[in-house]
Amino acid sequence: MLGKITTVPDAPTNSTTFQVQLDSQPASFPASADQTVLLSALAAGHALASSCRNGVCRTCICRLHSGRVTYRMEWPGLSAEEKAEGWFLPCVAYPASDLVVAK
Repeated sequence: MLGKITTVPDAPTNSTTFQVQLDSQPASFPASADQTVLLSALAAGHALASSCRNGVCRTCICRLHSGRVTYRMEWPGLSAEEKAEGWFLPCVAYPASDLVVAK
């Protein structure tokens, strides 16, 4: 089952915190709804590949196995097919639930 990816222009920020499980790591890390998944991972000491940090280079692309993320931009650097297959860009994606992610 793949996670759900939605676009929420001008999404309000809030202080809700979710848990992110990287399928290659035994422990999860907290991810605030008002911070990107990438920044939450880095703050928790998990090195995810990244470069541009604005959704263009695709260096950080990961697969969302379960959970939901939102974007605050209309269309990050992914095709409709990639989004349908569960790919997302942690550098511009905000958690909307607990996540299970493949690096």
